[in-house]
Amino acid sequence: MNAWVLFDWGGTLMRVFPQYRGKMRDWPKVEEIPGARKALHAIHGRIGIALATNAADSEEEDIRKALERADLGSFIKRIYCFKTVGAKKSSPEFFARVLADLHTAAEHLVMVGDDYAEDVKPALDAGLRAVWFNAHGTDVRTGHNLATLHHVDHLPAVLQAWGLLREAH
Repeated sequence: MNAWVLFDWGGTLMRVFPQYRGKMRDWPKVEEIPGARKALHAIHGRIGIALATNAADSEEEDIRKALERADLGSFIKRIYCFKTVGAKKSSPEFFARVLADLHTAAEHLVMVGDDYAEDVKPALDAGLRAVWFNAHGTDVRTGHNLATLHHVDHLPAVLQAWGLLREAH
């Protein structure tokens, strides 16, 4: 099994500071979402880890520099951004290209994102599993191939329940 988790970037792995403009790599301050490092550390080496973003002003190199500033870069194997994929996460083409590049089946790819309409719904429509990271609300949505988390560091338990994590070394 070639399983992967595909994280949204802003709001799921990295904090978004609305007062800052331009590329995140150049912001005066970058921070991980609380619990992101713990989640990444727990799943690293047990499932492939990739990142997906609709950020229009950042390319892979820019994203990697921002991740490095937050000490998260070593966990992320692949980055899929709007500029390189040529499609937004809300389009079927986005996930088709990611699946082809990762050489995996839809049921072995989990999209984790904080925006239900842009991250979760399109992933479910493409046949993927999805985790809605709802850090700021109490709403819970569950269903076939769908889970809700209020704390991103609870992700390993969801992946374990879905049978997607390899045994830890």
